[in-house]
Amino acid sequence: MSAASAETSADKVDVILMKAGRTKIRYPAEVVADDGTVVTVRAPWAAAGVRDFGFVRFEPGDVFTEHYWRDRWYAVKEVRTSTGVLKGWYCDVTRPAIRDGATLTVEDLDLDLWCSADGKTILRLDEDEFTESGLAARDPDAASEALSALDTLEHLARAGAPLSPSL
Repeated sequence: MSAASAETSADKVDVILMKAGRTKIRYPAEVVADDGTVVTVRAPWAAAGVRDFGFVRFEPGDVFTEHYWRDRWYAVKEVRTSTGVLKGWYCDVTRPAIRDGATLTVEDLDLDLWCSADGKTILRLDEDEFTESGLAARDPDAASEALSALDTLEHLARAGAPLSPSL
């Protein structure tokens, strides 16, 4: 049994979301599962106040069950209200996650996808930010992986396939 699979649900980590070499946000989360490939954590909405995107509102009390892959270029965050009602899935295109003890670090590559709970609203987000980031010129391989990840997520969502692994 690997150290990762021996971890219990009582484990805590700090999730660190990096962007352009800086910490975008850092928040504590409970490790729900870690099979050595996928790390699943649960945390309350970590930002201050409400964030209204127009297509969804994230607010205090919302609970995020977040799935981070060590071998995929994205993370999937299942979003529920404080009463457990599913809002949908917010998917971040990132470099593969790195867990080092009590930290879980991912690098945000700007691209995102939203899929509503009913699957009727599927939105590609922040493609302008991705273009402006200059990643394609700095790291063409990473840019290619990022675009492929966004296409994969959109394909899964439109096909009605599960975006997050079963626990």
